[in-house]
Amino acid sequence: MEERLYDLIFICRPDTPEPEIDKVIATLEHAATEKGGKIEKTDKWGRKRMAYFVHRLREGFYVYMVVRSSHGEVVRELERRLKVAEPVIKYLTVRLDEELKRQDKLKKHRERRAARRPRKPAPSPAAGPTGEQPAATA
Repeated sequence: MEERLYDLIFICRPDTPEPEIDKVIATLEHAATEKGGKIEKTDKWGRKRMAYFVHRLREGFYVYMVVRSSHGEVVRELERRLKVAEPVIKYLTVRLDEELKRQDKLKKHRERRAARRPRKPAPSPAAGPTGEQPAATA
């Protein structure tokens, strides 16, 4: 089975102390390695204002993680743990590898099309609209 790449973002209550957020992150890292996944990157974005109220809160502490796994079971387990974690109010997991494959495919397609049709050389900036050199004034 091929390896998949996921973005995982979760929002904690804004009044949650930093050690408790670190505990949630450690729990997720442990669960991922236990199930055969790997957390490549973890960023704490800090307190940010949300676009709308969630659980009557207007702000939240954002945490971003990049998860690499070959099993969907890893993501299910991480989401289950986020669902039962007390400080977490919202989370989102996005599978990235499909989008990256699509972008690579489009890039290759554009390169093939560009290779098929030759580009016209750009006219030199000193040349006039007819392509002739301006006459020198004496």
